[in-house]
Amino acid sequence: VTRRSRRRDAAASRLVFALHVQTVCMSHRIGLVGKPSVGKSTFFNAATMNDVPEGAYPFTTIDPSVGEAYVRVPCAAPEFDETCTPSVGVCRGGTRFVPVELVDVAGLVPGAHEGRGLGNQFLSDLNETDVLVHVVDFSGETDSEGERTTGHDPRTDIDFLEDELDAWYLTVLEKGIERFDTRYHGADPAIEESLGEQLSAFGIGPDELKQVILAEAIGLDPDAWTAADRAGLAHTIRTRTKPMVVAANKMDTETARANWETITDDPAYEHLSFVPVSAHAEKALKNAADAGVVTYTPGDDDFTIVDDVSPEQAAGLERVRAHVDAYGGTGVQAALEAAVFDVLDRIAVFPGTASGTVDEKGVFRDCFLLPASATTADFAHHIHSEIGEGLLHGIDCRTGRQIGTAHELAHRDVVELVSTNQ
Repeated sequence: VTRRSRRRDAAASRLVFALHVQTVCMSHRIGLVGKPSVGKSTFFNAATMNDVPEGAYPFTTIDPSVGEAYVRVPCAAPEFDETCTPSVGVCRGGTRFVPVELVDVAGLVPGAHEGRGLGNQFLSDLNETDVLVHVVDFSGETDSEGERTTGHDPRTDIDFLEDELDAWYLTVLEKGIERFDTRYHGADPAIEESLGEQLSAFGIGPDELKQVILAEAIGLDPDAWTAADRAGLAHTIRTRTKPMVVAANKMDTETARANWETITDDPAYEHLSFVPVSAHAEKALKNAADAGVVTYTPGDDDFTIVDDVSPEQAAGLERVRAHVDAYGGTGVQAALEAAVFDVLDRIAVFPGTASGTVDEKGVFRDCFLLPASATTADFAHHIHSEIGEGLLHGIDCRTGRQIGTAHELAHRDVVELVSTNQ
């Protein structure tokens, strides 16, 4: 054993501890949104198995409920003939369930950007999330106010949420333009700097804002922008900073399936990702699994009845099976994973040790979700700023090859970080 390898082994042990300390506070936040009474709380409970109130009446959710949900990643441990010991989340049958925060935001009605209903609270809570899952009742059994009805067009709900968010962004954008116009022009900063201050709460900086303005081809002089230019700019900023997945809920009904065919084929919605969902089916399966009636792992495309059930229970489970067979699962896990991996474009990276050192608390304890363009340096800074500042290089634990600080990582990479600050 060389002196260098001993130093690396000791550093790896310290790194494992640092990872454990940091993991819990590095969760992505998924905002669960939609009008009242479409099954948002049922989706939330099914994803987290938390007990929040459910009901077919407006504003069941007043304050946002926050729970721990999970996205699935094939665990890397079996490739190294190891058994992982997750510091957070779980691993089942070689599948890692990585925690994310799920926020069930207070109910929304048209006019929220003007303060109607719980609009102001909704928008404030919404701004704390990274990506949205819009739960829509595809059966058309709730109207725009969340009241029971029949024949309601789900497109109305999809449009109203996008319109409300766009109107909210436009209001903030207009305030920024007004501030820019009232300043002494000789001392004005560039428009992207001025608007960047106003829009900073949305998570967009001056450089990205300038790219958006140039892409819109409206020029950098806000005095020349038309009302349509401003609305288009607000829409583009919103879609960049609050990307969205539509969870087409209640797809275990005939009317929902008919609506699915027409809506997902509509070119007006090509910019959105749709996932067929039955939140009720997911919650029923998890309840049955907890009771020992079925074996089921969240996200699976099948389940097995392992205990005696009544004729009524058997009929209910077969209805659930029909949906699972038709769509490859209940859709709850698929919606969360579409939000994180497809829309947010995240990859999973495992910290490892190329020397084979095993920490006393186990191996493959952590799995981090990073942007798809993340580099070795980004990974190091994500774990701890001091590790990033002292980063020398990384090691690809599958090949044993050294990788540079600017090396772009891939989904499910296993990387050891070599830093002077370990």
